[in-house]
Amino acid sequence: MNESISWADFEKVHLCAGTVLRVEEFPEARKPAWKLWVDFGPHGVRKTSAQVRALYEADDLIGRQIVGVINFPPKQVGPFVSEFLLTGFPTDEGVVITTLERAVPNGTRLA
Repeated sequence: MNESISWADFEKVHLCAGTVLRVEEFPEARKPAWKLWVDFGPHGVRKTSAQVRALYEADDLIGRQIVGVINFPPKQVGPFVSEFLLTGFPTDEGVVITTLERAVPNGTRLA
């Protein structure tokens, strides 16, 4: 059984909506990955490395609204600095990205 957390614990995690603006190759990554730049509205444009190439081409991602954790500290990934965590669900085929069923303003926080 999973350990329960308090509402205050949940509130510490800033899960926000953002729109993918740009996707680039990341040949230096150990596992196949994309570099993504995402507009989080008032939180600015942030970049990340995401191992989602098994299921997504670059064109599949541009313009898509995703969910990211924006309050983790930056993480060095080879020569690249990730500034947020792209959320998703691991499957046998690859990671399925968490997306929105209906558009919301960029930067909107999950509640």
